[in-house]
Amino acid sequence: MIDRMSDMKTAIMDAAERRIQQGGFGGFSFREIAADVGIKSSSVHYHFPTKEDLAAAVIRRWAEYTSELIDKELEKDPDPVRVWRKAFRGTAYSEAHMCPCTVLGAASQDLPEQVAKEVKGFFKMCQDKLVAEGLSPSKAAEVLSTITGALVVANALGDTAEYDRATRDLLRQRAAAPADRHGPRGPGTKRLAKVATSD
Repeated sequence: MIDRMSDMKTAIMDAAERRIQQGGFGGFSFREIAADVGIKSSSVHYHFPTKEDLAAAVIRRWAEYTSELIDKELEKDPDPVRVWRKAFRGTAYSEAHMCPCTVLGAASQDLPEQVAKEVKGFFKMCQDKLVAEGLSPSKAAEVLSTITGALVVANALGDTAEYDRATRDLLRQRAAAPADRHGPRGPGTKRLAKVATSD
């Protein structure tokens, strides 16, 4: 029973995630989510009393997944810019093409406070990780703005290859200006020292 309830909750979140990627916070209702999953609306309400609760849970899960993915990829590739570009590239080339946090981030001023807080938390997590890996705060903001903006442009143009064209210069700039990062004695973990001395 526990596994079945957990599976249903996951299915509800999966359906909401797809809807958010396609239409933002206003792009779904509990009735539509129930139809997507094949359950009654009351079952959606059982797991998530409000639409805000569901959207916040979806964004929180996406942030946790992204954080874990980045950590895993950095074990294989010490260059944070390349790793983050690749991670968001995976989203660009996925079936949905969009990061739900990026979709909601564009309308964060109009989101319910609970949802806006999770969206802000996602972008803050991204920036903090980039800085922890050796980028200056301004460079971290530039990288994050470029890869999320590239997602939007590629989606708007209906051309996923636009993501590659829009983010290609990040790697060129990285090779040309390695001094942007903190040195081995700057803040961060042992991995940071490896990053700083790898170019």
